[in-house]
Amino acid sequence: MTTFTITVRYFASIREAVGQGQETVRTAAPTLGALRDELIARGQPWAGCLARGRAVRMALNQVMAQDATPLADGAEAAFFPPVTGG
Repeated sequence: MTTFTITVRYFASIREAVGQGQETVRTAAPTLGALRDELIARGQPWAGCLARGRAVRMALNQVMAQDATPLADGAEAAFFPPVTGG
């Protein structure tokens, strides 16, 4: 099983909910969607703000991405609500 070290960044209301702007995560998740599921499995507050029923935008290496986007070691994943203010 391949594992990756990923920087995960949280923005706006998601950052407020998890109480941090970024963290480094060691994961075996092959895709961005699988990483989201791993974070949800941690329980609250991730389960609430990243839940599958919620509108959450995702980016990988500062490019908008989907669940099926593959992860790579050293990547930066970002999670944010659909509308963020400047």
